[in-house]
Amino acid sequence: MKIIKNPLQENWQEVLKRPTQTIDDIEATVNEIFTEVKAKGNQAIAKYTSLFDGTSISNIEVSAEEIEQAEKKISTELKNAIQLAKENITKFHAAQKTDKVEVETQSGVKCWQEKRAIQKVGLYIPGGSAPLFSTILMLAIPANLAGCKEIVLCTPPNKEGKINPAILYTANLCGVTKIFKVGGIQAIAGMTFGTESIPKVYKIFGPGNQFVTVAKQLATRFDVAIDMPAGPSELLVFADKTANASFVASDLLSQAEHGADSQVILVTTSEYILEKVEKEVQSQLEKLPRKEIATKAIENSKLILVKDDEVALNLINQYAPEHFIVVAENEEFFVDGIENAGSVFIGNYTPESAGDYASGTNHTLPTNAYARQYSGVNLDSFQKSMTFQKIDENGIKTIGEAIELMAEAEGLQAHKNAVTLRLKSLE
Repeated sequence: MKIIKNPLQENWQEVLKRPTQTIDDIEATVNEIFTEVKAKGNQAIAKYTSLFDGTSISNIEVSAEEIEQAEKKISTELKNAIQLAKENITKFHAAQKTDKVEVETQSGVKCWQEKRAIQKVGLYIPGGSAPLFSTILMLAIPANLAGCKEIVLCTPPNKEGKINPAILYTANLCGVTKIFKVGGIQAIAGMTFGTESIPKVYKIFGPGNQFVTVAKQLATRFDVAIDMPAGPSELLVFADKTANASFVASDLLSQAEHGADSQVILVTTSEYILEKVEKEVQSQLEKLPRKEIATKAIENSKLILVKDDEVALNLINQYAPEHFIVVAENEEFFVDGIENAGSVFIGNYTPESAGDYASGTNHTLPTNAYARQYSGVNLDSFQKSMTFQKIDENGIKTIGEAIELMAEAEGLQAHKNAVTLRLKSLE
């Protein structure tokens, strides 16, 4: 990890630079695949599944028999762990339900807001070396709570054309309606346009690599919404002298092992903690099964020493981390002052892993500084707010003249006439 001590504020942008490719580097590839999937459907899906995943699949939809077989391969202990996580995630997201908002703005003018589920949603679940079945919990549970009627899931197959059994078990447990053995750009394209097998959806959710991120952004040009531009995982930890260095190192490595393009950062006011964490990272790294991946991510990562808590908070808000862990004597200062972060973890005994799996909060979060303007996935992500109004005779008399005056001032005579005709009918 690169050590940076007391960087000048004018250099923060360069210091906090993420190891991501520009969209220009990969947009041409994404465009090419989208164009082909739109024109050729399943044929294009098969071509790119063979090219990128190294397997040929005659039927990309997962069968009921495959789901049944997968359930038998999951240990009772893992099933219990998934169930515990499911209960906590359900509890937290169910608590986000809101009642209808109803107001009489003027006598005889009633306005209200109600939530309606997005009917068709697509979930993208990364597979490969780290099959993220936990992401299914984070997406399918709120989708079901919201009342989404069709929940389509795409995930890449392995070389044998199979899906990790934990993904199939969890998807079935959480009420996913259709599962497809399709990954990467072609999966996003399939859910965007629809194919002979994959339904077209209205909104796509889920994390992925930079190719998936750009594919999701491209999908928005074709009448499909997305949860957020979520790319490679990232974590920033603020730790002062009260922190346990071995805990901090373990948290940094927990995100570094996601992928070579992940980034982790330590910000500290303690030179002792900086040195201790650096040693702990190297020590723990040696024992990790995914050492090679984590090592590459660590090369893109930084240990930053700053003079005080105020400088630290300003720097963190500029970075806008996906995950933010704070272990500080002045804990409230950071908790109250953080403005840009996807999810916040507080104290020595709150690992980021808890949010990834089982505490109840959602782990699908904005990366690449999008925490400045995006929220993480929540119950509202799967719903639309619709407004309603009903105006009676007294109400149109009350606000009618104001509408006429405003419409006339904007030069919109038909708008004015729509009110004038009603008012005259009541004379």
